[in-house]
Amino acid sequence: MEQTLQSFTVKDASGKDISLEKYKGQVVLVVNVASKCGFTPQYKGLEELYVKFKDQGFVILGFPCNQFGSQEPGSDSEIQQFCSLNYGVQFPVMGKVDVNGKSAAPVYSWLKESAPGILGTEMIKWNFTKFLIGKDGKVIKRYAPKDEPEAITADIQKALS
Repeated sequence: MEQTLQSFTVKDASGKDISLEKYKGQVVLVVNVASKCGFTPQYKGLEELYVKFKDQGFVILGFPCNQFGSQEPGSDSEIQQFCSLNYGVQFPVMGKVDVNGKSAAPVYSWLKESAPGILGTEMIKWNFTKFLIGKDGKVIKRYAPKDEPEAITADIQKALS
């Protein structure tokens, strides 16, 4: 059977298993996030996208990752606190994961395989790489870390319609 986003289970920030089946029929933006990165201010734009489209069946899933310059050194609870206090983040920020290498979260192995980056490379290059997933659970598009959240607005609207 073909895998979709809903095929996976991940850990939330408290270590509890969360089946991504709960996002069936929704448009999902998956982002590997970090608190001490030059792109960290994108949290503001991500939250604005979330607020704008959440009532239309859109959700953002943040996955903290410490694999790039050790820019996410905190514990899961420290990360939650940072996101809430500094950016008012309301979208789900999951437990910390690896996105590359042998210990990569299975959902990330699938995302990278479904939407390779430049020159077909599957590796995630940096924090704030984004994957837009359609209502069918399949990857629509991969976005580079430098792509600002608001630049994805039209693709989200199209996926929601």
